[in-house]
Amino acid sequence: MLAKFSQRTVSATAPDKKRVPHILCVLPNGKTLPADDEFPGLAVLANMLKRRAMKFSELGATPLSGEIENGAVAAWVAIDTTKPVFEQQTALRKALALLLQENLDRVAISVHGPAGFRSHAARLATFAAHVNSATLPVRKKENKHKPLREITLFGATLPNNGAKERAIADGNTLARRLTMLPPNELSPAQYRKQIAALAKEHGWSQDVYDLKKLRKIGAGAFVAVAQGSTADDAAIVHLRYRAKNAKQTWALVGKGICFDTGGHNLKPAKYMYGMHEDMNGSAVALGALLAASSLKLPVNIDCWLAIAQNHIGPNAYKQNDVVTALNGTTIEIVHTDAEGRMVLADTLTLASRAKPDLIIDYATLTGSMHIALGSRRSGIFANRTEWQSRALAAGERSGERVTAFPLDADYDVALDSKIADIKQCTDDGNADHILAARFLSKFFDDRPWIHMDLSASSHNGGLGAVASDVTGFGVAWTVELLEDAIKSPPG
Repeated sequence: MLAKFSQRTVSATAPDKKRVPHILCVLPNGKTLPADDEFPGLAVLANMLKRRAMKFSELGATPLSGEIENGAVAAWVAIDTTKPVFEQQTALRKALALLLQENLDRVAISVHGPAGFRSHAARLATFAAHVNSATLPVRKKENKHKPLREITLFGATLPNNGAKERAIADGNTLARRLTMLPPNELSPAQYRKQIAALAKEHGWSQDVYDLKKLRKIGAGAFVAVAQGSTADDAAIVHLRYRAKNAKQTWALVGKGICFDTGGHNLKPAKYMYGMHEDMNGSAVALGALLAASSLKLPVNIDCWLAIAQNHIGPNAYKQNDVVTALNGTTIEIVHTDAEGRMVLADTLTLASRAKPDLIIDYATLTGSMHIALGSRRSGIFANRTEWQSRALAAGERSGERVTAFPLDADYDVALDSKIADIKQCTDDGNADHILAARFLSKFFDDRPWIHMDLSASSHNGGLGAVASDVTGFGVAWTVELLEDAIKSPPG
């Protein structure tokens, strides 16, 4: 499913100007243009800045491109390392876009400045090139996009020839590709086939809890949502990655609603359009699993994917139903478009039974989170202060920024039901992102837990290093959090 690259790391300071593909030139930000004969197109850039009356320092916000020797095109960008990683990634994305519009199949990256800067810039630029290199699902007869086949780096070397940057980019690309597939190409049955193929390719073991099994074990919350579909193809899929010398086990749980009509509380057309992306949480969990296993990180990972559709029909669940979840909790149904928390409830129960050291769930869960944050950040909830702090820091380091929201118990009053143990949600939508997190917290033992509400799963024009509207948000954040916990295990 992923493109094959030839990535070469070259120790030379700068590429041979006589034999060079299109090139991204990354410079340290400053007040004046560096007097460096080695960086490509120095004279061309100097003339462009003069003609446009631009300061060199403006190259961070407005990268430039121009033709240099032998018909090649260079793009120049200045990176300010005092600014957040997200802003640095954004500058690199803009600069790369100037080259990728040339429809090239190979690119060189040339980094300049002090050694520490070159190493840092090389990591960010290589990741940005990889993550924007692959073709994504487009069903146009005239699709002129050409995937990059070769990325060559000059001026720095990367550990393991950039294996980390490539692995995270591959995980992100997998998440975006799955999310962008049209719903007639990614039904639960089709999704399960793709997951089985991925498991075979990457050596993950797999268990499938189909509807017959879920009914038998009493997973009533999941089944309530799935029963509205005429195809009996919904399932909870469990993938396992086992690492040598692992001292921690994590559970990654993803919401995989392949299409969400809203059920009996039918969405209007404006809000139903794009609901094939409601499986993004499961795609992010898969992408994170792919990245972690490709890097052979010494953490055991159980990946739990709640795959279903929320359809309308004679068998669909409805308002005022009372269903019994896998852990025995009875739930009063208030709104059938709050289906994500239903399928996650039983999936979290299954995930918690092995007592993992951390549970993370990913879901495009609530509109109220999008109202709170827009689409530039995602919201998180954590039931441990240490994990909340680690999650926030991982967001800053990875460029996938997150904001923490309260998980106070007194919000539970709004979910009190007269006829069941808990209401699914309220009918007014107030603080629904918080109430959804409080609801989910009732369906697993008191294990360390982070809930990510993916308001940044899609952003018009791209986000950070990623140029496509669908962002793959969460994959890089997860790898950063994993590596942090490996280096410094939680107390």
